[in-house]
Amino acid sequence: MADLSWPEFEQVELRVGTIIDAKPFPEARNPSYILQLDFGPEIGTRQSSAQITDLYSPEDLVGRQVMAVTNFPPKQIGPIMSACLVTGFHRDDNSVVLAVPDAEVPNGTRLA
Repeated sequence: MADLSWPEFEQVELRVGTIIDAKPFPEARNPSYILQLDFGPEIGTRQSSAQITDLYSPEDLVGRQVMAVTNFPPKQIGPIMSACLVTGFHRDDNSVVLAVPDAEVPNGTRLA
């Protein structure tokens, strides 16, 4: 992988959002959820598809803060338009552990 310059890294908007709704996404190729995330008044609510069904149920996700990239262009994923990328880490079994803040922060806060 190529090294990034600091100005290139600064272009990536990694922000905290709270999951306000999570439901199954049966039309997805791989098991996924459709998430609605609140990124605060500046950014608002965004939708995303997330392949996180191995470790999380929809009930576990609502109210959870997560890190997401908010400045990718929207992407059509089956019948939904994804407007942010929820981040996480793959384990050896290919399940995804969400990237989350260690303590609550205001929605929309950008990674420092």
